[in-house]
Amino acid sequence: MLCFVTLSAVFISKLAIDPLAEHVKNLQDLSKETLHELNLPISTIKTNLQMIKKNLDDEKALKRLGRIDSACLMLQQRYNELDYMIKTQTLQEIKENFDLAELVKNRVEFLTSAYPQIDFKVELEQTQIISDNIGLSKVIDNIIDNGVKYSTDNNKIGIKLHKYELSIKDYGCGMDEIELVRIFDNLYQSNEKMQGFGIGLSMVKRFCDRQDIYLGITSKPNIGTTVTLKFKKQKE
Repeated sequence: MLCFVTLSAVFISKLAIDPLAEHVKNLQDLSKETLHELNLPISTIKTNLQMIKKNLDDEKALKRLGRIDSACLMLQQRYNELDYMIKTQTLQEIKENFDLAELVKNRVEFLTSAYPQIDFKVELEQTQIISDNIGLSKVIDNIIDNGVKYSTDNNKIGIKLHKYELSIKDYGCGMDEIELVRIFDNLYQSNEKMQGFGIGLSMVKRFCDRQDIYLGITSKPNIGTTVTLKFKKQKE
């Protein structure tokens, strides 16, 4: 009798799970097809923008094209993130060989358009690493975004990459030791008046743990906060 009940439970579970698995697969296939179709219009817009800019010298028209270009970059960013999400659903681990300095430089250029009031002081040395490129981009964006958010009285962010160590320093309100203990807790915000849901640094920590990247934070009230990422040196 027990065996029959067990077999019945397995059969019923299979009936429930199979349609769900098929639904998930269909959604993944649709996402891949949609992503593929998005690539062409984005590439077309970018190519034609560059061609129009070459033959244009009207300042107002160039500013309008600049806004279109910025919007196109944002679409490209969403495209990359969707592509990344699809890959993480199908692959357990994403590892790529790339220059960390080039990645940081690209992220700063992108964020400069979002935060034109911020003075980014950047010192980078070429550093080849093996990691998850897009995932690390999101981590760097998140850390810089936090620095900007908590630097209402000082619009300077210092970024330095030296000997496989990336440090991102703000000169904002900072945190005391009690706040530092809780900083990686999901949904925790040291300043509840700030926008956001307090999930950023929790996500950053999970990513660094998965990728075996050391994550450290030092901070002092009214002085600022420094976030440090230490990467393993590649074997020759």
